Amino acid sequence: MRVVFFAVAAFCVLYYFILAVYSRKFTSTFAGFWLAAGGVHLVLGCVPPFSVAGKAAAAASAAAWILFFCVEIRILWAMTSGGKEKADCIIVLGAQVRGREISDSLKRRLDRAVGYLQAFSETRVIVSGGQGPGEEITEADAMAEYLLKKGVEKSRIFREDKSTSTRENFRFSRACADVKREKIGIVTNGFHIYRASLIAKEEGYEHICTVPASSNPVYQLNYLVREFFALLHFFISHRRRGKR
Repeated sequence: MRVVFFAVAAFCVLYYFILAVYSRKFTSTFAGFWLAAGGVHLVLGCVPPFSVAGKAAAAASAAAWILFFCVEIRILWAMTSGGKEKADCIIVLGAQVRGREISDSLKRRLDRAVGYLQAFSETRVIVSGGQGPGEEITEADAMAEYLLKKGVEKSRIFREDKSTSTRENFRFSRACADVKREKIGIVTNGFHIYRASLIAKEEGYEHICTVPASSNPVYQLNYLVREFFALLHFFISHRRRGKR
């Protein structure tokens, strides 16, 4: 077991440096997690394996890994399915805009939407996203501009420009679609599609389908692990809401 702990520690630290070199930042989003995880596994590897502490560490680690893999399997399944059903309307969830330039993640969502809209010529599209720090225009406006440049007709594009979170994306987009009767497609990066669909259902969307977009392969593992914690938070919050 100690070998496993040391191997995981080495991998985590190595991946941290890969992220740092690739992004040219030592503090990129969630990157610090990998250093922390590496340190924890290094400490666990130094605990005598047959001591009470060593056995407890092994049991806790095994339980955590089992939970992690169960959640990740569900995320991966959602990533690799969808995108084939015809929707009355699709919602492209917003992501970071730097000034007026869309980020890589948002570009991938929009390119996926363009392909889908070309395949289904009668489908409308809602671009959903407000304006945050460092953004000169709303995410919705940036997305609409991109879609127009790609040849999507203006009459098919609807803008929701107030939201600041995934939940608000769905909540405010209800003004642009009949979420009780119409089939609504969700366009976001694959790692995010499962949680987004759960939130959509909570917000009253009764007929949904998923249209997963790709992600930067270097960041993919980082995104997947970050999404694991986001889903845990969602499930805990969902349970609390259910008790009210």
